[in-house]
Amino acid sequence: MSDTSGLTRSLPEDVRGLCARLREGGFRAWVVGGCVRDQLLASQRGTPAPTDRDWDVATDARPEQVQSLFRRVIPTGIEHGTVTVMVGKIGYEVTTLRGETTYSDGRRPDSVFFVDDIVADLARRDFTINAMAFDPLQDMLIDPFGGVSDLRQHVLRAVGEPSERFAEDGLRVLRAARFVATLEVDLEPNTARAIEPSLGSYRRVSAERIRDEWLKTMKAALPSRAFEVMREHGLLAATAPELLESVGCEQNRFHAFDVWGHAMSCLDHCPPDPILRVAGLLHDVGKPRSRALSEKTKDYTFYEHERIGAEMSDPILSRLRFSNEERTRIVGLVRHHLICYDESWSDAAVRRWVRRVSPELLDDLYSLNRADVLGKGRDATEDLARLAALKDHVERVLAAGAALSVRDLAINGRDLMTELGMAPGRPLGVVLNQLLEEVVETPELNERAVLLERARNLLASGNLAAEAES
Repeated sequence: MSDTSGLTRSLPEDVRGLCARLREGGFRAWVVGGCVRDQLLASQRGTPAPTDRDWDVATDARPEQVQSLFRRVIPTGIEHGTVTVMVGKIGYEVTTLRGETTYSDGRRPDSVFFVDDIVADLARRDFTINAMAFDPLQDMLIDPFGGVSDLRQHVLRAVGEPSERFAEDGLRVLRAARFVATLEVDLEPNTARAIEPSLGSYRRVSAERIRDEWLKTMKAALPSRAFEVMREHGLLAATAPELLESVGCEQNRFHAFDVWGHAMSCLDHCPPDPILRVAGLLHDVGKPRSRALSEKTKDYTFYEHERIGAEMSDPILSRLRFSNEERTRIVGLVRHHLICYDESWSDAAVRRWVRRVSPELLDDLYSLNRADVLGKGRDATEDLARLAALKDHVERVLAAGAALSVRDLAINGRDLMTELGMAPGRPLGVVLNQLLEEVVETPELNERAVLLERARNLLASGNLAAEAES
């Protein structure tokens, strides 16, 4: 018998009341899914349970019967037996017990049929640890497939025949990888062996669903656990084969790992910001294609791997339907992750660097660089000291009010049009950017009269037209 006290204590009163209302109407109701699993896991480990979990309810009432019992019900997925019951401003999914037929598209059942047995409903679920139900009115846990035992043994096991479960929904193999990381469990051998033969179903999964699983995975303490499963069982080969080029790619003497091992270590050392961690995963993806043996040092070099990596990252992110904003952030981090600061940098050099990487990326770059350094598996003391020195130098430069974009200049495009008679268009932007370059080098030039005079000289020089057309 499992201890359900944690479930009892944590169950929202609204959910208990919802189940009681169904009981009053002559029906049974159970709390099901991840909320049950997470509460039991927290109780076993003596850790706090997630507070952002949805509480899903299963019932033997048909959707129309649920609708008749509650005042506000939204038919969110009524064709599959799911409605959303609104209690105040919070919605709770209530799903009729069901069975499912075949999955022709490897994602959704061709049809569903309603059942009256909670065990029959649980039998269609993916893993044993997700196939448990809790009756809050009787304080009773329904665990027909040994989910509590598997949680206790840190095992991820498919319900029934693994190949059948994976064929039903191709995303389940990727969910298996995610759970290995987020729940800190290990794949049961038969479940693991069924992944690769099920990749045909996985290849039909939409890019958006794969991206969402990646982002959920990035919230784990050690997301590398999931990506090792993806690598070992063929998921990465189907989704991002470029990453596999780094497996076994030897690095130089400054690293304890190959490129893949370093990427995994860097990933784990990144703060749990999903987008930042995707950058950590991809930051050295360009190294295998740039690796060369130096005749001088007799060691490997990776010239321009950050540029090559940025060029490789963009199509990967596009395939996985990351938003334009997310792609810009990740590609920028990959492009600029290599920081070679030393005490010889002048204030102007720091201003040029900040302008090149953009002030918006600074905090992310610091975090990624720290993870990159720690992920080498070597003594990081010296590199971390350099990073701290760079941060201090940047703070001093920013505190001095350095101009880092054309918006910081003492003049703008309207001034150039009014004072110098320039027309709107590309030449206007070229002048402003050239003025910014000069101000970055010499901040004292950032005065209206000085910049207008510099602009007149640029226009008179005759070099502006050629640059505007380039």
